[in-house]
Amino acid sequence: MCAARPESSVGIRGWGVYIPRFRISMVEIAREWGWSDYQWKALGMVERSVAGPDEDSTTMGVEASINALKRANINPSDIGAVFFGSESKPYAVKPSATIIAEVLGITPLTMASDLEFACRAASEGLRASIGLIASGMVKYALVVGSDTSQANPGDVLEFTASSGAATLILGGSSGSAAYFEGSFSYITDTPDFWRREGSPYPRHGEGFTGEPAYFKHIVEAVRGLMDSLGLKPSDFNYAVFHQPNGRFPLKVGEMLGFKAEQIKLGLVTPIIGNTYNGSALIGLARVLDYAKPGERILVAPFGSGAGSDAYSLIVTDSIDESRERAPTVDYYIKNKVMITYSQYSKFRRLLRVIRE
Repeated sequence: MCAARPESSVGIRGWGVYIPRFRISMVEIAREWGWSDYQWKALGMVERSVAGPDEDSTTMGVEASINALKRANINPSDIGAVFFGSESKPYAVKPSATIIAEVLGITPLTMASDLEFACRAASEGLRASIGLIASGMVKYALVVGSDTSQANPGDVLEFTASSGAATLILGGSSGSAAYFEGSFSYITDTPDFWRREGSPYPRHGEGFTGEPAYFKHIVEAVRGLMDSLGLKPSDFNYAVFHQPNGRFPLKVGEMLGFKAEQIKLGLVTPIIGNTYNGSALIGLARVLDYAKPGERILVAPFGSGAGSDAYSLIVTDSIDESRERAPTVDYYIKNKVMITYSQYSKFRRLLRVIRE
């Protein structure tokens, strides 16, 4: 093993999620557009979450942050940094981080910022927060990953693009539920997925989103992390990768030498969809809901454009104290109401009403 790194002085003090209760099945979407069952089964999907008509990425971020704060059991005014990662902000110009900070009672003596890097924006906030805490600049930092993912009606993205949020509160490793062993980033200019200014829906490079983007960047980030820490796949109890669908995480895990048993607990996309910035973090939250002291967790978010971060975490004895203070991921998964495609269209404002 290598010598202690700055990350080892930082840990996860609290975690929380929010998943909307409305769900739409793959069968419903396929029936609407005439897709064959093969299309969604090949993606490993079953159903996905849909934000309600009164929900957006900020309101979901608030709910997830309230849950994280319950688990952290700290004074909100001690949080010195708030980062909000999303690619579906309700305001084009106005930060969501300030809204969340205000609701939680964190303002005004804090820094706050909205971040953007497709599905990796929240992970940017994690790495920045690790640096801020390790340097002593702030005591605690709150990082939110939240999205109401967009999909052009009839596009294959409709099978996966969903809504949800996850929040992590970071602080010193002492008293944390899990502490960081190390982190590693791998970034290139690989335009596999994009949305131009003024365009309501993103576009994607079809097969280009796989090998040169998702797989290459995650593989390089994870290998870089393991090499720097002197670890191998068998040293991890759990592995959580960004989850654009139900198939890619299992495939990239196999490429890296991980077994399906290490991945399945954190693989939530097949039952709630791809929550973009919440994707890997909700998977991590589910693992934390079950993990035992001493276990090691790998987390590797990914964002189109493209880049990936890899983190190694060690679970501590403090995890049992905070686990029951807030609803679990499984609570939100089970608390669901199925809706029709017509209801989904209204909720997500796919139908435009024109009044003269």
